[in-house]
Amino acid sequence: MTEKTVTIEGVEPLLLFGFNDIYLKRIEAAFADTRIVARGNQVHLRGAADDVERIERVLGELLVVLNRNGNLTENDVETVLDLTTVGEGLQRADTADTILFTPSGGTIKAKTPGQVRLVEEARQNDIVFAVGPAGTGKTYTAVALAVSALKSRQVKKIVLSRPAVEAGESLGFLPGDLREKVDPYLRPLYDALEDMTPREKLGGYLEQNIVEIVPLAYMRGRTLSSAFVILDEAQNATAAQMKMFLTRLGAGSRAIVTGDVTQTDLPSRAQSGLVQARRILEGIDGIGFVDFDRGDVVRHRLVMDIIEAYEKAGDDGRRP
Repeated sequence: MTEKTVTIEGVEPLLLFGFNDIYLKRIEAAFADTRIVARGNQVHLRGAADDVERIERVLGELLVVLNRNGNLTENDVETVLDLTTVGEGLQRADTADTILFTPSGGTIKAKTPGQVRLVEEARQNDIVFAVGPAGTGKTYTAVALAVSALKSRQVKKIVLSRPAVEAGESLGFLPGDLREKVDPYLRPLYDALEDMTPREKLGGYLEQNIVEIVPLAYMRGRTLSSAFVILDEAQNATAAQMKMFLTRLGAGSRAIVTGDVTQTDLPSRAQSGLVQARRILEGIDGIGFVDFDRGDVVRHRLVMDIIEAYEKAGDDGRRP
C-alpha cells in the first residue's frame, strides 16, 4: 500500500472536493481498495501505488477544469475519470446510465428499460411524456434528471407540479391554510428531492425559488424560461389544464409529464388531459413518449403482482 498527501493550492478546496466531499467520494468509489481523506487544503491518499498515481492525475485534471471554468460539475468529474482511466484496465462500475450522484456519494441510475428510455428521450426532446403504472420510478427518474440539469447549469431552476385533485377527501375540510392543504399532494416530490440534494442546500433552493413545488393551478399566467418543469400525476389534469401547463414553457426550458391513466381521480365525465395530449401531440418533433409497464416496477415485489391482478380482472382501480 502507498500513502501520499496532495496539497491543493490556488483554488477553494470546497469547489474541488464538492459539497460534503461528494466529488472525492465519487473518485474513491471508482478505485477499488483506496481511501481518500480531505483535511483543509490537503488530500490524503492511501491505496495501491498505481491507483494513488491515477487519483493524483484525476485531481490534477479537475484542477485544470476548475481553473478554466470557475466551477466543477458531476459531469466534469465523470468525464475526467473516464478519460484518465481509458486503456489502463481499471474495472469500474458502468457509469453510462448514471443520472445523478447522491449527497452520500451513491449513484442514481436508470434501472429498468422504461427508465433507460425516459433518460434517452429526455436527452433528445424538450418535452417527454412518461406514462405507466405506479411503482415504475417515473417521477423519481424525472426529478433526478431535473436535479442533474440544475447542477450542471443546463437550467436555472426546477419547477415541480401536481394537480391537487380531491381523491376521496375534501380540501375544504382539511386543516390549515392553502399551503398546508396541498402539501400532502406534493409530498412525493419533496421525498425525491430530499434523496438527491443535501437538506441545507435544498432549503436554500426552496427559499430562493430555485426549486419550486406548486399545485398545477398556480402555473396559470406564468412563463418559465431556463427551467426544468415536471408535471406529476398528469392523469388528474383536465384537458384545459394540460394545455395551460404545456404552454408555460419559455426559452431554454424542458418538461417531463408523468402519469398513470388507470388511476384517474377526475369526475367521470371529465376527460384526462394526459389522454388527450397523447392523441393530439404524438408525432410532433421535439416531443417524446415513453410507456412503462409492470416489468419496470421497482417497488416491493408484490406491487407487480397487484398490477397484473387488476389488469386480469379488468378493473382499472378508479373510484365508483
